Amino acid sequence: MDKNNQLDLIIIGGGPAGVTAGIYAARKKLKTVLITGEFGGQSNVSEDIQNWIGTPHISGTDLAKNLENHLREYEAGSNNNNSLIIDSPNLVKSLEKTNDSFKVTTSNGGGYSGEMVLYTAGSERRKLQAINADKYEHRGLTYCATCDGPLFADRDVVVVGGGNAGFETASQLSEYTKSVTLLDRGGQFRADIITVEKVSSKPNVKTILNAQITEILGDQMVNGLKYTDTITGEEHILETGGIFVEIGMVPNTKMLSDMPDVLDEHEHIKIDPWTQQSNLSGLWAAGDCTNVRYHQNGIAIGDATKAIEDIYAHLRTK
Repeated sequence: MDKNNQLDLIIIGGGPAGVTAGIYAARKKLKTVLITGEFGGQSNVSEDIQNWIGTPHISGTDLAKNLENHLREYEAGSNNNNSLIIDSPNLVKSLEKTNDSFKVTTSNGGGYSGEMVLYTAGSERRKLQAINADKYEHRGLTYCATCDGPLFADRDVVVVGGGNAGFETASQLSEYTKSVTLLDRGGQFRADIITVEKVSSKPNVKTILNAQITEILGDQMVNGLKYTDTITGEEHILETGGIFVEIGMVPNTKMLSDMPDVLDEHEHIKIDPWTQQSNLSGLWAAGDCTNVRYHQNGIAIGDATKAIEDIYAHLRTK
């Protein structure tokens, strides 16, 4: 694409952040392309989302459809005569900056050139490596307590992971489940000491260290797990009505790894929280791929809106 046909903005990702950005960019008449393999992001796999404001219950697949339908209202060639290109399903294979523009190549052999990039590719949950873990995902084993926690009210549940996210999940679940058992394979918890003490003191919370989960048990749904004590080698069976896995996230930022000072030590994009700008001129980011403290749909939407406002200001005040 030559300089005369260069886009104002390239948006990478089609979750809540990316779609929000696409809609706002189109409404501001920015020449934009949004590239995504699928719509919906991580929420796409949730059976019942209860914190999408204004809609008490919605499935992840329905949310993804709604996001796509809303975005396509602003697609180029529509009655609104907008300049938004939606390139989906497609994936970005590489991103590079040359002089004052960015170039992306896509999995179908195409490519785009743009003055600015908004990176909203999100992240993926680190999966539990145990026999049958994949089989029982969404059948009693879940990676999102905020999405699915209330479905497990009055049950004995397990949380896997001894970091802050694991203890925060255990604290949340303790409010409406019968009991919570938190397992961690390490010899000490990685969460803040004050958090460990506060959550562990709850009467319906139990913690177990040196517990390496080896197998998920169940019939139609999860009903237990096996774990090995890493000190003694003894195997244990723990009955449970639900398993919540909190062993970390893997940001989808690999294509940015060669760009200096863009990623932090956890491979999240470092951003200015006032503007969503990265340390690389022309690159903004929003959503779960960034180094903000909390990752939620509502936060991603707000941060994407903030990014577009800042991008628009940069483009129109040059």
